[in-house]
Amino acid sequence: MDGRHAAPELSNENDVVDLLLRQHGMITELFDEVERAAGSEQGEAFQRLVRMLAVHETAEEEIVHPYARLKLEDGDTVVDRRLNEERQGKLLLSHLEQLGTDHPEFSHNLRALRATVLAHARAEERDEFTLLRAHTSEAERRAMAAGVRAAEAMAPTHPHPGVESATLNFLLGPPAAIIDRTRDAIRKAMGRSA
Repeated sequence: MDGRHAAPELSNENDVVDLLLRQHGMITELFDEVERAAGSEQGEAFQRLVRMLAVHETAEEEIVHPYARLKLEDGDTVVDRRLNEERQGKLLLSHLEQLGTDHPEFSHNLRALRATVLAHARAEERDEFTLLRAHTSEAERRAMAAGVRAAEAMAPTHPHPGVESATLNFLLGPPAAIIDRTRDAIRKAMGRSA
């Protein structure tokens, strides 16, 4: 799937770990695309990255992390570390979104975001996904993949720092998603990407 058409909820992997690993690859490709682009193309690429990160993290927070807490030895510690990393990433992403791609500090902040997000992805892959694959059945991972796709279809499309728990995502996510998706539609109709 071309990074320009990345829609995480359209992925067809049946195993949640495979699905999330594929999305991590898509995120890396989107970072590359934003870094290579210029002008309005960079703004459009950045908005695709923002959306991908927002829906991906929401789904992990609603589906994957709660299950990991239950299934993994020391799951609370593993998940709490990932949620802290996700919060830091959301704060950086929100800051970048406020700056806009034409701001002189955008490239510097984008590099910081990339480093944070990719370090987080590596930690998830190493400390959470590997253990989930080892301690869950194929049926459990299929069910989680379906849950992730459903969560992504209803997730906010912009970062909301401070909303890193399943409970807060379930309570605040739907209204935020409606607002985000309405704002996205209006901006698209007006021909703006920021």
